[in-house]
Amino acid sequence: MEGIPNDKKIILFDGVCNMCNSSVNYIIKHDKKDIFRFVSLQSELGQRILKHIGIADKNIDSIVLYEPGRAYYYKSSAVIQIAKNMDGILNLVTIFKIIPRKIRNVIYDYIAKNRYKWYGKKDSCMMPTPELKAKFLA
Repeated sequence: MEGIPNDKKIILFDGVCNMCNSSVNYIIKHDKKDIFRFVSLQSELGQRILKHIGIADKNIDSIVLYEPGRAYYYKSSAVIQIAKNMDGILNLVTIFKIIPRKIRNVIYDYIAKNRYKWYGKKDSCMMPTPELKAKFLA
């Protein structure tokens, strides 16, 4: 797909969600192997990627991990796959893979449904600093 690197894993996130933006900042800080690139779900590129992989925009409420040409994950599976690529304590999140996906996603959906209420929402997507701009695709 044009406009995205094939050698990076792409995290599509809710660009107006404070919790999601904090998570992105945490991942960037701990992505020592430079594995990930980021794009907001609300951006034109984010929408094109969703369409390309066949996910209806209305079914996505906060995170998708896209590995160009290989696979994509969403909801709790995306969180586990992202954690799998991280060093340190975040890698421990992978233990939740033993919980059936349906149960994990019920918990995920509850958090996603309440994230704006608990953490707030921005009026527009986060603008990365010049130092971080290379990590973002759109």
